[in-house]
Amino acid sequence: MATYTAEAKSKIAEAPMMIGMAVAMVDMGIVSTAIEAAAMSKQVAGAAEQYPNNSIIQAVFSEAALKSGSVKMEKPDIKPEDVQSGTVVDKALTTVEAAIAAIGDSATPAEITEFKQFIYACADAVAKAAGSGLFGSGNPKVSDKEAAALTKIKAALAV
Repeated sequence: MATYTAEAKSKIAEAPMMIGMAVAMVDMGIVSTAIEAAAMSKQVAGAAEQYPNNSIIQAVFSEAALKSGSVKMEKPDIKPEDVQSGTVVDKALTTVEAAIAAIGDSATPAEITEFKQFIYACADAVAKAAGSGLFGSGNPKVSDKEAAALTKIKAALAV
């Protein structure tokens, strides 16, 4: 299995978190954001099990990696002006590029593709977690703003 520096692990861990936060932020609501955060946590918690042969995901999101404390999960740096200007998704994609760069040639192209699919799955789970309306129960679950963000993310990740 590939080994990564603590800095590389942090960059890898930040990518799906930042993408999930970006999707949540494009269409915010107090209750829906909490539901979306729970959906994001569920995706991350299940990543190692869902991708058992992916060295990137195992190195950062496996139970052993998380328990070791070697992965520093930092709160994504999202500013209100990033949300208002619509650049929050662009900033998240820059974070993904940094994660891919941190992986370098330590993983196979197939593993990198799978990692990108995991990142997109995080964005998709957040978008589908809550709708508008009382306590996020309304339909459609995916707003127009979230759909636009997903389209942009999918194109950038080429998944």
